Amino acid sequence: MPNMTAVARINAISGAVPGTDVDANYRTWAQDRLADPREARLFGRMAERSGIDHRWSVLGEEASLESGRFYTRDAQPTTAERMKIYAREAPLLALEAIGKLPDADGITHLVVASCTGFMAPGVDQVIARALGLRGDVERIAIGFMGCYAGATALRTAGHIVRSDPGARVLVVAIELPSLHLQADSGLESMLAMAQFSDGGAAAIVSGEGSGLALGEGLSATLEESDTLITWTVGDTGFAMNLSGEVPGRLAEALGSPALAQRILGGGDAADIEAWAVHPGGKSILDAVERAFALPQGALAESREVLRTCGNMSSATILFVLQRMMERRPETG
Repeated sequence: MPNMTAVARINAISGAVPGTDVDANYRTWAQDRLADPREARLFGRMAERSGIDHRWSVLGEEASLESGRFYTRDAQPTTAERMKIYAREAPLLALEAIGKLPDADGITHLVVASCTGFMAPGVDQVIARALGLRGDVERIAIGFMGCYAGATALRTAGHIVRSDPGARVLVVAIELPSLHLQADSGLESMLAMAQFSDGGAAAIVSGEGSGLALGEGLSATLEESDTLITWTVGDTGFAMNLSGEVPGRLAEALGSPALAQRILGGGDAADIEAWAVHPGGKSILDAVERAFALPQGALAESREVLRTCGNMSSATILFVLQRMMERRPETG
């Protein structure tokens, strides 16, 4: 008989990245495109201090930025061309991540998050068919929420388990930002694109077994912040705008005692053993660290994921949690 007081737990997490590392290639290409020597030098310095060593792309050889490749031919790839690749590659990378889970049997619900592509049948349907899931498995697609969709997907799985203690939820976050490189020569745009990387992650959430417990969710909206991060669908892919003001606004918000106490649940930051923070960039992690006066190394998992994988949008937080599960913290 199902446990009617089940605690939703992440029983297992796995991640996968493509085989082509594009970071060094992109840095050279971006720096060469900046006509102002001062901006080019600034880009180089900021890239070196980014905390990122590797970023990955599903484009394979076409990820090269040599003349005549996918992004360096006469005409920029259309959105249709980019979506064709998304439809082919997103399910494959998602299934690779799922395949690394120790046990993906008995799935009752499937939650899929992605904001870097659209297709129909959806990624959730393709995954369900490829896995041979039963026709009565409930599917939820979380689209176009960006980086925080990974947390939203896990929170959704937690809600499902709390309402149906017998549920076994497969959570998938799959993002291919490398499909949306733009021929924009602006410094801020180049720095924004230097953060992102392709990746997919999968997790099992249920009310049984061991693993990281999912507590109550918390949402907070920063007023007048809607222009700081935008993701615009155009004729040549999705254009990202990521303002340099984001870390400062985040630090300012976390400096509010009311919000800080909501996050800490009325406790003290020093009493929390583990911090899983989305590594949207080194400056984001620095802002969180300063806001809560965290000791050196408190965000080690987040920084290591940023270093080895870059910002994989919604999938990134699952990579952080995967590393965290290895040490099984008591609080987080």
